[in-house]
Amino acid sequence: MPSCPELELIDGFFDAAESARLYQQLLHGQDWPDNRYIVAGRQFILPRLQTWHADPGIRYSYSNNLLETRPWTPLLSEIRARVESYLNFQFNSVLVNLYRNGEDYVGWHSDNEPELGGQPLIASLSLGEERPLQFRHKQSSDFGQVLLRSGSLLVMQPDFQHLWLHSVPIDPNVTVGRINLTFRKVISVSKGFFG
Repeated sequence: MPSCPELELIDGFFDAAESARLYQQLLHGQDWPDNRYIVAGRQFILPRLQTWHADPGIRYSYSNNLLETRPWTPLLSEIRARVESYLNFQFNSVLVNLYRNGEDYVGWHSDNEPELGGQPLIASLSLGEERPLQFRHKQSSDFGQVLLRSGSLLVMQPDFQHLWLHSVPIDPNVTVGRINLTFRKVISVSKGFFG
């Protein structure tokens, strides 16, 4: 596995009991939208469920407003405060993904949309079943992965989005769920496109 100084993994950011509590509260407390949507008359199925939460006035959407901007819930605000305090950095939005089992995934992408500014710092909290995050260099053949355990916080330094693509691949052996929260700071409020 190549060295990737643009990634920092903090295992046990939330302990096992806290992680289990947060996972169950999010799983049953989030109003998960349908993952089928229509763009230009064609129906698509998002291979996971997700919600988008942001501060007032922050608008960031894709595929003709596939994601409705929702306010922060008390639980998400609690988690945000803990992450911000640890990183000494303020976020104004979070994308909450539910991978219901190993058939849910996210394909290769970088979170490098203009709305995130030129140097996006992203913090990714994992809860529930562990899944690998794979990454591959955009210019070389370097490839690696990091195992995201429940309660772990993955910090993606700004250059990670410039240099690497990343994904959470399908794993048919996984039969239980994982929830991932990616905290972001939107710089521009125009419409964007992200995966």
